[in-house]
Amino acid sequence: MRRMSRRAVIAGTAAVAATGTGGLIVADVRAEGPSARQQGDSAPLRGTAPLPHTRVISLDLADGERRRDALRAAHRAIAAIDGGEIAAWAALGAGALGSRSGRPRQLGQMPAFAGDVLDPAQSHGDLLLQITGTTARVTRQAADRTLRALPQWRVRWRLDGFRPENRTEDGRGLARNPFHFTEGYGNPATSTEVAERAIVTADQDEPAWAVGGSYQVIRIIRLATDFWDRDSIREQERIIGRRRDGRWLDGTPSDERPVFAADPHGRTTPLDSHVRRAAPDRRHPPPLVRRSYNYRRGADDQGLIFCCFQRDLAKGFEAVQHRLRGEALAKYTLTVGGGYFFVPPPGDGWLAALT
Repeated sequence: MRRMSRRAVIAGTAAVAATGTGGLIVADVRAEGPSARQQGDSAPLRGTAPLPHTRVISLDLADGERRRDALRAAHRAIAAIDGGEIAAWAALGAGALGSRSGRPRQLGQMPAFAGDVLDPAQSHGDLLLQITGTTARVTRQAADRTLRALPQWRVRWRLDGFRPENRTEDGRGLARNPFHFTEGYGNPATSTEVAERAIVTADQDEPAWAVGGSYQVIRIIRLATDFWDRDSIREQERIIGRRRDGRWLDGTPSDERPVFAADPHGRTTPLDSHVRRAAPDRRHPPPLVRRSYNYRRGADDQGLIFCCFQRDLAKGFEAVQHRLRGEALAKYTLTVGGGYFFVPPPGDGWLAALT
């Protein structure tokens, strides 16, 4: 394997479904049958594939603006564009909620994990708008209309993304990442499983208004694609722990779960491979739902807009992130931004609860 320093990486590269009210579709996410399926691609947290294009926009509240009025304006702006060729939602950053009282208990600034080099200009924010669409043009136009309606907010950072080979297979939304591997096989296949992983419930000691919402994590991850492509496909597959098409290294089909205990020394699936570190026991997958996009800002700056939703950050994203420390893939990745956010439940009841 060719090694590359983090300095070389830097130098070389220089939920959640939204309703018309801008919140989670809790009832439909939990439902089985036609009512859930009819929503189709407008529901990023249902089993279908997300829409193929996105613009992610982080906003800060402008100085002197009233928080209540600014949040209501954002709520209305999202409602105005959601539907048809667009699916859009807003997620709250810690700064949007003011004092700690009444805030979702795990919501704060995303910390820097091992190996991260977080750029403040690409990290955090008071409010996250995620707008997804059927084409890049439709998505861009919807985002522009939304920002014009929000003079109370100023853009902190933004990033466009896309999902190559975007499709649904066995109820899971799949796409190909910049390292040529298919992502999404680890997601749940049914709407019931999605809700169990992603939707906050009443027994979690969260504020009452947050029940039915979801924690959203965004990570801007630069990928050293030139260095990656110098390795053989076989070596790449051992680093990831799967074949490019999703099959497991021991021959288990992509839609089934391998038994890593039968390979205790990692002769078939290395102990430091990405999938084995992320979920050592595939019978108990991480309690989160991924909805990631590729990005490309130039030949030397491309990668992944990693996005996941969960009901519990500590048990979901953070537990996985701690297990990934020391994985073989770390040589090829560098997280430079992102943040923690909370997608409120459907309707506007949460606005009254926060003001």
